[in-house]
This record gives sequence, C-alpha cells and structure tokens, in this order.
Amino acid sequence: MTQYMDFEKPLAEIEGKAEELRAMAKRDPGTDVTTEAQALDAKAAKMLDDLYKNLTPWRKCQVARHPDRPHCKDYIDALFTEYTPLAGDRNFADDHAVMGGLARFNDTPVVVIGHEKGNDTKSRIERNFGMARPEGYRKAVRLMDMADRFGLPVITLVDTPGAYPGKGAEERGQSEAIARATEKCLQIGVPLVSVIIGEGGSGGAVAFATANRVAMLEHSVYSVISPEGCASILWKDAEKMREAAEALRLTAQDLKQLGVNDRIIPEPKGGAHRDPQTAIASVGAMIDEMLKSLSDKDAKALVKDRREKYLDMGDRGLAA
Repeated sequence: MTQYMDFEKPLAEIEGKAEELRAMAKRDPGTDVTTEAQALDAKAAKMLDDLYKNLTPWRKCQVARHPDRPHCKDYIDALFTEYTPLAGDRNFADDHAVMGGLARFNDTPVVVIGHEKGNDTKSRIERNFGMARPEGYRKAVRLMDMADRFGLPVITLVDTPGAYPGKGAEERGQSEAIARATEKCLQIGVPLVSVIIGEGGSGGAVAFATANRVAMLEHSVYSVISPEGCASILWKDAEKMREAAEALRLTAQDLKQLGVNDRIIPEPKGGAHRDPQTAIASVGAMIDEMLKSLSDKDAKALVKDRREKYLDMGDRGLAA
C-alpha cells in the first residue's frame, strides 16, 4: 500500500475512491465502474502533477525521508553485479549502517559504499536508521584505501539523517572518524562519484560525498543540519522546521545554484518511492555518465580536480 504524506491527503482520498470502485467491480462483475474510475485516475494524476510541481523545501524533506524510497541496498542489488560485501573497520566492529564492498558496475570493477536505512522495523533497528558510528566511517576509509591501491573507481550512495550522536560513538571518536573519511575522499587518486539518494545529513554525508562529481535526486536534500535541529537551535522550537528548511537552502535545485552538487537526477512523477525501478535506472545512467567524464584523468588530475572543486565552492560562498 502507498504511504501518503500529510500534504498528499487529498490525493489519498481520490486514489482511495478509485480503488474502492475497482474492488466493488471485482466483487460484482456486472457493475461497470470503468468511466468513473478513469475520471478519478485522471483527477489524481493532475493533482499529483500539481503537488510535485513546486514542492516547498520542507515537503522535499518529507519526500526524501519517505520509507518506501529506494535505499542503498536496492541500488546495489539492481545496478551492481558480483557485489562482495566487506565488513569491519579492523579496530572495533562492523557498522551495519554502512554498506560497502567490491562490485562490478557495467562490468567495470569498482568499490561501492553507502548508508543503508533499512526497510522495515527489524532492519531499520539493525541499520541504526542509516546513522553511522565511527566504525562505519573507518570502514569506508579502509575501502577507499583499498580502491586507491588497486585503481578502482569509488561510488558512494548517501542517505543518512546524520552521523549517530550517541555517547558511545562520541567516546570512540565520531568527529575524528568523519574528518578522516572526508580527508580520504580528498586524497585518493581514483575517480570518486557520489549520489545523494535521499537525505544528506551534515558531516555524516560529507564524509562520503566529498567527490569529484556529486549528483542529487530531484527531491533529495543535503544540509549541514536537519530542519528540526536548526529550528531547535535558532528558535528553540522544532515546530519551526518549515522556516528552517527554507533558510537552509537544502534542495537539489538550490545546491546546484550554489555549486554544491553538479547534476540533478529527475525523479518519476510523485517521487522515487512511486516508481523505484525508474529512479534506480536514472541513478545508474548518471553514475555511468559521471564516471565517463573522469575516465581520461590520471591520479594527480583527479586529486587536483577534487581540491579545486571545493576551493571554488568556498570562494563562491552564498552569493550565488
């Protein structure tokens, strides 16, 4: 069943009525509801277009967090072959919020790393809702080191509310682990491309997305802090998250203007959760395009490209 967000309630009513009519026709084959159902479908399609034509930043946050949106595991299963997961940071433990390993993308050997949120209660708890601990970032550093050693492109899939802020994570050096992962992104001499597939939350996202090329799905978000967290700090009221979302300029469209992301990947009508296969295929095509754009660069050129990208971003500031 489709899970509707609060701003989709009128759409839910119309689509619900259409489903009721079809269910009635199934129970009584003599009942002809085709015309009425098609009229409701057309009305729902127009409403869906209108709703998603000009989503506010807060509504984009809601879409980016939708539980049925395809997650890292879905992309790996669909786009990569011969995926071999590699576990652990060789220091403390394996962090299930971070997936990573060797794979083939269009028959090219690569290393793929990403945040995984899980898709039901059990897996979400196991994956810690996509919030990585220090060992997750240290695992990513280990995999990027390996990719650099063997000359393998790195693909990262970002979808996290942010790094886990728990006491144990802080005791084990959460901020240091994030900084090391960000530093490693800047150092490796292989192509590094990143896609924000849902939420790109704070340093927990930057640690994977300091890449040569960064793409964002149309309704994904990328910000230094969540709108709720920002509202709690600035206004002492988490309910002002709508105002915070506007001020943060966290949408793919705003960030493209600011030079933070390089490309925007169109989503199916109604968001990636309504047609996951199409969304996944679009992400795959964009990854392929970004890797090809880097194929003629050697190690020094790739490192220089990355360095200049982020220095230029700092020079541009918020004037864009």
